[in-house]
Amino acid sequence: MSILEMNNVTKQFGGLMALDDVSFQIDEGEIRGLIGPNGAGKSTMFKNIAGFYKPTSGSIVYRGVNLEGKQPHTIAEMGIVRTFQETTLFQELSVFENALVGAHIKSRSNVFSAVLGLDRLKQQAASEKVMDVLEFMGLTERKDQLASELPLGSQRALALAIALVSEPRMMLMDEPFAGMNAEETNHMMGLTRKVRESGITIVLVEHDMKAVMGLCNYLTVLNFGKLLAEGTPDEIRNNDRVIEAYLGGV
Repeated sequence: MSILEMNNVTKQFGGLMALDDVSFQIDEGEIRGLIGPNGAGKSTMFKNIAGFYKPTSGSIVYRGVNLEGKQPHTIAEMGIVRTFQETTLFQELSVFENALVGAHIKSRSNVFSAVLGLDRLKQQAASEKVMDVLEFMGLTERKDQLASELPLGSQRALALAIALVSEPRMMLMDEPFAGMNAEETNHMMGLTRKVRESGITIVLVEHDMKAVMGLCNYLTVLNFGKLLAEGTPDEIRNNDRVIEAYLGGV
């Protein structure tokens, strides 16, 4: 069953066609790789899904709902959460405090909840949720450590934890393995599988082909804003058009 449908999505910036009539579907519960050379349109696609851009034409349908006109915070509330290529953390805050930021989507307050004392209950529930997620991500022992003191791998794990606290149904991961060494990459791959096994659909933009081929159930390849190919990792690995466009014919 598809959770996301891209229907003839086109995004134009003046005379630049960043996405050109792109259509594909993503099934619920999979890890989908969105790959292609630099400038292929991958980040533009992410921004359209997350609501930072609006398609020039076409539609994006999430769980049967057209996302047209919806703001990024609304799309996040609906369950689509994006993690960024550059790890964006509050460096002066602790691991726990950073993860608590992700709870704000699900714990909005108002004057009535404040009067009735419900804010305290929401805060307690949010704290418990954060601790559950930190344990899930293997960060419990680092909960009081400042984000600025974490190694890169733990910073990426914390970025995932922040997203998970908001209880997403789909996670858009933008180059989560960039700059990692082999050990950190293997650890992050394990965490990504664990997130998928918890029932969250993952869409992954990544240039690390070892991670892509090792993680993804299915791959969608873009080139110059167009859909070039789709298939399993083995099919894409042996696709002549992909080899020519993405690997330079090597």
